[in-house]
Amino acid sequence: MAGRFEGKVAVVTGAGNGIGRATAHIFAREGAKVVVNDLGGDVYGTGSDATVAQKVVDEIKALGGEAVAEPSDVSTMAGGKAITEAALDSFGRIDILVHNAGIIRPARIDQMSEEQWDAVVNVHLKGSFTTVRHAAPHMVKQRSGAIVCISSPSGFGHAEMVNYAAAKEGIVGFTRSIARDLGPFNIRANAVRPVATPSRME
Repeated sequence: MAGRFEGKVAVVTGAGNGIGRATAHIFAREGAKVVVNDLGGDVYGTGSDATVAQKVVDEIKALGGEAVAEPSDVSTMAGGKAITEAALDSFGRIDILVHNAGIIRPARIDQMSEEQWDAVVNVHLKGSFTTVRHAAPHMVKQRSGAIVCISSPSGFGHAEMVNYAAAKEGIVGFTRSIARDLGPFNIRANAVRPVATPSRME
């Protein structure tokens, strides 16, 4: 399980399934200690199940890696803080943050409710803020770190997904801005636009 991330601590949000789970496994395989964050809700952001994150931790440990489960909600400031504290309490530092957590609430714009808008924007865009806001001071103190925020091709325009598209394109601007803020401290920030099927986006 040793590799290019040996000695590093990586936090991955939305790591219970899909891209997040695969990312957590890659970090562990390359030697990182991993905080697996996932609220355990469904793709629409309803429900919660702490065993979702724990299952991925168990998979990593079975392969010889080190990981801890963290079930907080990224859409809250308390959740963002708890995720960073899990890394510090368990492993003493935070080197890498991948904000992957996301949900969907599809609706045509003339039928979309405020709740549908807020739920999606809060997980994707506010979740980027809450996690980076609490991880960044520790990376600044270390004068090192890497942040990856997950955007989407939906940001170019997506029918009946205006909330998701707006949040994902907002992440691009957010990431460009934090790269300017944190670059002087040797902290890299990038956004990527992977493609995932809806049932595996959480």
